[in-house]
Amino acid sequence: MAAATLSFLPIPRRRPSASSFYLKKNGGSREGFRVLAVYRGEGGEGEGGHEKKTTWEAIFDVENPKPRVLPSDGEFLDAHQALEVAKLDIQYCDWRARQDLLAIMLLHDKVVEVLNPMAREFKSIGTMKKELASLQEELADAHREVHISEARISTALDKLAYMESLVNDRLLPERSSSEPSADSAPHAPSTSLASTDSVEVKPLRRSLNVSGPVKPYHPNLKNFWYPVAFSNDLKDDTMIPIDCFEEPWVIFRGKDGKPGCVQNTCAHRACPLHLGSVNEGRIQCPYHGWEYSTDGKCEKMPSTRMLNVRIRSLPCFEQEGMVWIWPGDEVPSKSIPCLKPPPGFTVHAEIVMELPVEHGLLLDNLLDLAHAPFTHTSTFAKGWSVPSLVKFLTPKSGLQGYWDPYPIDMEFRPPCIVLSTIGISKPGKLEGKNTRQCSTHLHQLHVCLPISREKTRLLYRMSLDFAPLLKHVPFMHILWKYFADKVLNEDLRLVIGQQERMINGANIWNFPVSYDKLGIRYRLWRDSLERDSKKLPFTNQDNE
Repeated sequence: MAAATLSFLPIPRRRPSASSFYLKKNGGSREGFRVLAVYRGEGGEGEGGHEKKTTWEAIFDVENPKPRVLPSDGEFLDAHQALEVAKLDIQYCDWRARQDLLAIMLLHDKVVEVLNPMAREFKSIGTMKKELASLQEELADAHREVHISEARISTALDKLAYMESLVNDRLLPERSSSEPSADSAPHAPSTSLASTDSVEVKPLRRSLNVSGPVKPYHPNLKNFWYPVAFSNDLKDDTMIPIDCFEEPWVIFRGKDGKPGCVQNTCAHRACPLHLGSVNEGRIQCPYHGWEYSTDGKCEKMPSTRMLNVRIRSLPCFEQEGMVWIWPGDEVPSKSIPCLKPPPGFTVHAEIVMELPVEHGLLLDNLLDLAHAPFTHTSTFAKGWSVPSLVKFLTPKSGLQGYWDPYPIDMEFRPPCIVLSTIGISKPGKLEGKNTRQCSTHLHQLHVCLPISREKTRLLYRMSLDFAPLLKHVPFMHILWKYFADKVLNEDLRLVIGQQERMINGANIWNFPVSYDKLGIRYRLWRDSLERDSKKLPFTNQDNE
């Protein structure tokens, strides 16, 4: 199987040599074209007598990735070898695409040359017919090359899909011979309860009515700190437009480097500010150049007398790699929750997506693991058996706990955050273990920011306590994004269907069972918040 995986795509029959500003035919040969000329300065050479490389030369001067056979000690590839397969395939597709582009450019030059009216004055009809016939033949060859390239790309995507299967099924070796016993196992990052003495496993008796069109968001839901962006995405000269609770905002960094959040609407003519630019810590409107600081004050008003103008701004704070805002009317709380990965974990991916579902429905989905062996059959739950009983074990009062029989700890953190730690022992066979008995873990953060009543901004961060070198593998962020999209799409087709039926009157919480416990507790917490209850359930937080 290792040898089959490494059977790379065939080497093309020709490769033009790179170095050109203009292109010429290769001595009349039909085997291909070469780039012959080198751009020089007015004196025929660049400064110091050295040839100058042009942008075109840099584009096409890419080394042909030769086929390589990676050594394999066993039947299956290890993680690094599997990633190397994907890397080499992507390198080849990039090189092949450059060669196809070069061929198209050369054919374009030939068309111009043959159809040039000035050139036709010096050519006979017979010569023109021969050249056009030759051009037609080469265009047919180009079409065949395009189809070959499409086949190569399809093969590369198939190999990526195979690699996904490899990562899911064979990435981590079996650890049965080296796993410590439950008594001697070292402490691993986990939110599992140390004992089940205080665990309540009684079936839920209370049902909820979540049906009908999504209602406007209650003001109480706005009185929280919300993470809205990852710090790495907010550079000094960039801005991030966001919608939060159906209002447009824009985030940017001020002169001191600290982030600010102002309304994404200019006070002058209501132009979206995010279409402008950031200049010296101020956001500039692209319409008439008015500039605003991070507190919303207009500090520059070109071509007119300066007026005292201010736009709305929100409390904004940066902590531990995330940017937070407070969209509510109450005084912001003094502390911001800590969302750092547990000690020993390294962040490998930070992904932001906008999804066409209400944020509560997305939270319902994230807080439910019992659907995995039925919904995620082509991604992370591939090969999972269907347990006879799935339970979520949690204290009598709390929004956290762990799944049985899966080695997964989970927590809902108000107002819209889900944290989970997944113990990895042997993909496809997770029963009978908890996170403390697993030596390797995956930690996930999901933030579901309400954009509108039918749209959510999702912030996803994935961390591992193993394989730290994966973070430095080229194109790895693309692979993580591919996996995340594939998992999410498996959920979205179901949740979007739920939303349509809910809007038409169906109750999406009509018949809860035991494994719905965490989702039900989230709904009860949110209902109490929106009813202005003095004491919120399952938390130590008073709603004052």
